[in-house]
Amino acid sequence: MKRVKAACICQTLHFMLKDDVSHDYAVKQAEQEIEQYKQKLERNHTQFKIIEQTKQADGSIIVKIIKQYNSSPVGDYLN
Repeated sequence: MKRVKAACICQTLHFMLKDDVSHDYAVKQAEQEIEQYKQKLERNHTQFKIIEQTKQADGSIIVKIIKQYNSSPVGDYLN
C-alpha cells in the first residue's frame, strides 16, 4: 500500500491583459486578478509560496508558485 507523504505542484501562471479595455485599466485588472487568486488560496487554506513575480514589458505579469496539492501535506517543499 502506498501513501502520499508530501505533495506540491509547481506552476507558472501568466496573468495576461485583456484586449477590449485601455492598457492602464488592463494592467490594473491583471494586478487585481493576482490579489484575488492569492486571497482565494488563503480562503481555501491552501499553503503556497510565490517563487517569482515578474512584470512583462506589455504590463502582464508572470507568477511562479509552489502550492499545496489537494489537501496533501507539503513536507519540506515550501521551506
